[in-house]
Amino acid sequence: MNLVILDADTLGSHVNLHRFSDFGNLRIFGQTTKNERLAHIADANVIITNKVIIDKEIMDACPNLKLLCLTATGMNNVDLPYAQRKGIAVTNAAGYSTHSVAQHTFALLLSLMHHTEYYNSYVWSKTYSRQPLFTHIQQGYPQLYGKTWGIIGLGAIGRAVAHIATAFGCNVCFYSTSGKNHASDYEEKSLHDLLATSDVVSIHAPLNEQTLNLIAEKELKTMKASAYLINVGRGGIVNEADLAQALAAGELAGACLDVMQTEPLPETSPLLAENLREKVLITPHIAWIANEAMDALMDIVYNHMKDFVVNCQTQVN
Repeated sequence: MNLVILDADTLGSHVNLHRFSDFGNLRIFGQTTKNERLAHIADANVIITNKVIIDKEIMDACPNLKLLCLTATGMNNVDLPYAQRKGIAVTNAAGYSTHSVAQHTFALLLSLMHHTEYYNSYVWSKTYSRQPLFTHIQQGYPQLYGKTWGIIGLGAIGRAVAHIATAFGCNVCFYSTSGKNHASDYEEKSLHDLLATSDVVSIHAPLNEQTLNLIAEKELKTMKASAYLINVGRGGIVNEADLAQALAAGELAGACLDVMQTEPLPETSPLLAENLREKVLITPHIAWIANEAMDALMDIVYNHMKDFVVNCQTQVN
């Protein structure tokens, strides 16, 4: 078989991509632009990709294509109905990053809440070394114990966050974006009530018709001025212009983002306004990349390939 990896750069240098040569001739591209897709795919039977768009045009132009292995949980970059019509199998990777994303959720919040960047800079500037006191109480911070943590999207990641928040002594509640999750182990609330009563709101939902622009001006005004908003779900769930305005107006204490409406984040984004520097902590979509999570991801994709090969051999025999 001919295999091609279209966007290896999205997987970093930690993973061993050459293991996929076990299944045939392997070509690896660091990145693939829209105009490079046909040239890079050529006569490939298998595509391994994270975010490259695989649409009708590509599928029609690549008659040898039999399998699309996505190195992600989301499948928005593939025209799934057309792939099914063409008999092209599509696999994704679910569950590999649950603990990684949950851990990063708290890394973001605690870094912002505790003003870690400020205090670390204070020490490295040698100012601490020159002061007479053993401490420097410039900015206080709230403790999580006794606070209400509201979770939007109580799936696997949401549950992992709920478990950790409970260990911190938080009272956990949740809002089901699908309206189908009625878990009894945490208190279910309407979106309005969750936003109005929570000290921390974290988003762990997919982007779909129910969640697009879910958190905008009206919802932000519902939140406490002392509350923190965390989005590690999908960027389109939060209206970034409205969020920037709410933060500038003092309607929120802070926001932590690992996903954005447009990625990379444009230099003109209102969230990059200098007056928001101490209220916003943004990481470049890295919540999923813990070393162990990446290893698990590659194992999942490898096993999908293995199952595909075994199935093909079975059909031939």
